[in-house]
Amino acid sequence: MDGTNERNARSATAGGGADAPGPEERGFWDLPPSLRWTTYGVVGVVVLLVVTSLTGVVVVRHSWPETSGRMELDGLDATVEVVRDGAGIPQIYADTTHDLMYAQGFVHAQERFFEMDVRRHATAGRLAELFGEAGLESDLVVRTLGWRRVAEQELTLLEPATRDALDAYAEGVNAYLGDRTPGEMSLEYTLLGLTGLDYAPEKWTAVDSVAWLKAMAWDLRSNVDDEATRAVTAALVGADRAAELYPAYDSEAHPPIVDRGAVVDGVFDPEATETGSRLRAAPGPRVTRALAGAVDVIGNATSLLGGGAGADEGIGSNGWVVAGSRTSTGAPILANDPHLGVSLPGVWMQVGLHCRRVTSACPYDVAGFSFSGVPGVVIGHNADIAWGFTNLGADVSDLYVERVVGDAWLRDGRPRPLVQRLERLEVRGDEPLEITVRATRHGPLLSDLVELDESSDRVDLTSDGLLESVVDAGATLAGAEPDETEGGDRAGWRPGVALAWTALRPRNTADALFALNRADDWTSFRAAMADFAVPGQNVVYADTAGHIGYQATGAIPRRRPGHDGTLPVAGWRSVNDWERRPVPFQALPWSFDPPAGAIVTANQQPVDPDGYPYALGEDWARGYRSSRIADLLDMDQELSVATMQTIQLDDRSAWAATLTPYLMEVGLPAGYYSDGQALLADWDQRQGADSAAAAVFNAAWRQILLHTFDDELPPALRPTDGARWWDVVAGLLERPNSPWWDDVATEEVETRDEILRAAMMDGRDELTRLLSPDPAEWSWGDLHELSLRSATLGESGVNIVERLFNRDGWDGAGGGSLVDATGWDAQQGYGVTTAPSMRMVVGLDDLDAARWINLTGVSGHAFHPHYTDQTDLWARGEYLEWAFSRPAVLRAAEETLVLTPLD
Repeated sequence: MDGTNERNARSATAGGGADAPGPEERGFWDLPPSLRWTTYGVVGVVVLLVVTSLTGVVVVRHSWPETSGRMELDGLDATVEVVRDGAGIPQIYADTTHDLMYAQGFVHAQERFFEMDVRRHATAGRLAELFGEAGLESDLVVRTLGWRRVAEQELTLLEPATRDALDAYAEGVNAYLGDRTPGEMSLEYTLLGLTGLDYAPEKWTAVDSVAWLKAMAWDLRSNVDDEATRAVTAALVGADRAAELYPAYDSEAHPPIVDRGAVVDGVFDPEATETGSRLRAAPGPRVTRALAGAVDVIGNATSLLGGGAGADEGIGSNGWVVAGSRTSTGAPILANDPHLGVSLPGVWMQVGLHCRRVTSACPYDVAGFSFSGVPGVVIGHNADIAWGFTNLGADVSDLYVERVVGDAWLRDGRPRPLVQRLERLEVRGDEPLEITVRATRHGPLLSDLVELDESSDRVDLTSDGLLESVVDAGATLAGAEPDETEGGDRAGWRPGVALAWTALRPRNTADALFALNRADDWTSFRAAMADFAVPGQNVVYADTAGHIGYQATGAIPRRRPGHDGTLPVAGWRSVNDWERRPVPFQALPWSFDPPAGAIVTANQQPVDPDGYPYALGEDWARGYRSSRIADLLDMDQELSVATMQTIQLDDRSAWAATLTPYLMEVGLPAGYYSDGQALLADWDQRQGADSAAAAVFNAAWRQILLHTFDDELPPALRPTDGARWWDVVAGLLERPNSPWWDDVATEEVETRDEILRAAMMDGRDELTRLLSPDPAEWSWGDLHELSLRSATLGESGVNIVERLFNRDGWDGAGGGSLVDATGWDAQQGYGVTTAPSMRMVVGLDDLDAARWINLTGVSGHAFHPHYTDQTDLWARGEYLEWAFSRPAVLRAAEETLVLTPLD
């Protein structure tokens, strides 16, 4: 389709259901199941366009952007240049901040407007207007949470300069829209029009940009899923066995980012250091079912980054910085690669924003990775500093189990009125749906959506989810007395589940993005980060003066003693409420020019809890990636940009080093079944795309997970892959007779060795079925394939339409929780579900020698040369040169578009 090493025929036949793309592979929109069309005319027209190649070319190219020549635009103050290199990456030059942001809005819309439009529909809870009932479940959750309502409130909190930049960006987007028809904006609109959609995009507004920050915060929201699943798992298998599935973080094996954090004296509340008692009780089955329903509802919210927060470390990142004392150039080097869901187009768009003369009136000279729909640069560098983000993973949300009586909720034994509002959802091809959103002081009631599901034949928020698997058993609940949890209707109240989440409290995070782009030293950088409220991030820093640093950011709630955030909370007791103010920014962990000369962040525990006065959370990435990166940095005394690229591509599996000796001890029949075991004998535990041993290991690992846990856990609780399950199984390997090894569906009592043997044999059979009977033809890359799917028309259910927008056929290296973190879902198969969404390495001695690569390309237009042109390089571990100075940008230039004011 686009000449990028596709293997469509094999992909369509290999492996059946086990290899079919799972829901996590659908990309950063992750729309509800299949936007299936029954309009045969659409298929006929598409076939006609393909067969009639000339017409097809005209229609496909109709929406491609103009990238050279001159164009007059109303609203510009002066001339703007858009210089594009061979990868189509735009570098924008302007004289004023207004023109710079205006031009960025115009260029984003040129390349990605359909993506931007779907995003704003998603963040406003209006997908059903475009896609009918297929978008309704997501809309219901987003409307209940009120993302756009919060964004509208945040707009009033922003600095005038931020608001001006957002408005200028919107002007640029709207200049692109102009009098263009939808078909002139994207091929997707053309095909949607053939289904009968009569649609003209609305003008872009500043709120559309701010609302994207809510979606980003949602996908990086930390452990709210784990809170409920911990409780429900305890209900299903008992509290002790459930605890085995959530092992504690090992801070000795995997040191935190900073030992104790640099904390400014005098900011602590003395009571915050008290550990308090951890109250636990066993609520009745009604509460358990309410929590299970809440998990199902959360899973239906649009995931704009892909994978979701419950993706078991798939949504994560690597970021590190080293001081000049440890580099070959004597200057700091910073590296970053965020791990997000795979999607097409990719979540990032590279861009440079340059004031021709940097002044207080036009202070920007910055380049890096942007979100289409949002002005500025999110990750990158300017002329003075570089920065990178990894998800902090702090616990910023809680599920509160409420006692609901009619339109009231109980608080300390007294009824309080529920806050209510009416939401009307327009549904393409159907009648509108009206819902009443109700909320306690803690947040909106997700449980009302479960009741809506049960009473309406139009929505399906819980099917095939956790609710259907819950049995009448006790669960674990924090902050309740044992005699308080029983009752339900018999006690005059019904259990409800409310979501408390810091992102539902308006904050001025957008100010932080622009301040970060302007920062020129450590002081101004930290001042910018003080406003970065959601999502909480680890931010690594380096500057041209030779300094390095780290700052944790985010509005992190202060919980009272007895409430650690790991479990749902009894909302009827005010003692469980959050404190009024979050953890002070001055008290968040940070580090500046540490003696070790390096700072590594990979979503691990941020600070040693001993002596640190605030509880930031419990559910961190397990630390395998951070420990491996630190070890690799210590191996080289003269680190370079090339060294950092090699580290980003490291594919050694720490888990393989632990598990492989056990697999080698398994007795297998000689010949067919021992072939794979023989490959493991001298394996170096690296998971390169061409490794046959890696294929054997991961096939066995998948079967171990399926054999060990699927017999007792419902689908929503079953293991995928990832380091939490590494730690779980590592503990079980030392207990060969653990009940987890036993398959409850058989009369026999299985032990560890029997399960390992079955896993090796079943893994061998699966490799034969998916790849070949001959081990010489096996490779991990053939099994672990990267497929990029458009989450709208790429999930239409019409094969020929999907083939227009989807691309596949890239051999994947790495694996879940490796430094080269290409995650996969053991319940679905081996295909890549999450991956480094970009990679960048910046040496502060020569910014023109920096390197970057995107998962896809700049363009969001199917068949455009820059649709997936960077994916080939990404898959081979290659990088693009990153020109920054104007002379370097001009040397790399292949096209220049000049935007001039309309006379």
